[in-house]
Parts: sequence; C-alpha cells; structure tokens
Amino acid sequence: MRHTPAGVPVLSCVLAHESWQTEAGMAREVKLELSAMAMGELTQTLASAAPGTSVLVTGFMAARSARSRMPVLHLNVIEFMEGN
Repeated sequence: MRHTPAGVPVLSCVLAHESWQTEAGMAREVKLELSAMAMGELTQTLASAAPGTSVLVTGFMAARSARSRMPVLHLNVIEFMEGN
C-alpha cells in the first residue's frame, strides 16, 4: 500500500478473469489479467482479500498515468463471492 501526497491510501492489484463467451456463434474461452487499484477506505476491503479469492467488482477504466496510456481499472465496489 502507498499513499498519495494528500495522504489517501492507494492499493494496486492484478485481477484475473476466466469465462466462456460466444463470439460469431462459437464458444470462446476468455482468460485475461487486468491491473486494478483501490483508493481510500476501499483499500482495506481489497487488502483483506486473499490471493485467488473470487470477487465481483465495478469501477471505471483510466490511463495508468499521463505518461502511460496502459489501462487500469479504478475500483469503486468490491463484493466477495459466496464460497470464498
């Protein structure tokens, strides 16, 4: 965990996604990893998740920084899935 110059906590992570999707009428396995981050009070929720925990998240995509256009998902909501 790090803190912004204003003292706001920031926690970064990598989310892994696996699913089956339909594309052009065919089943396709989708696997990806996505950089994500939480700020403020949500960092405590993210920090409490053990690696491999299934979560449902919502947020928005933004560029990593002014110099890097790579996407990062800014988390607004983290919900732990049943069974984890």
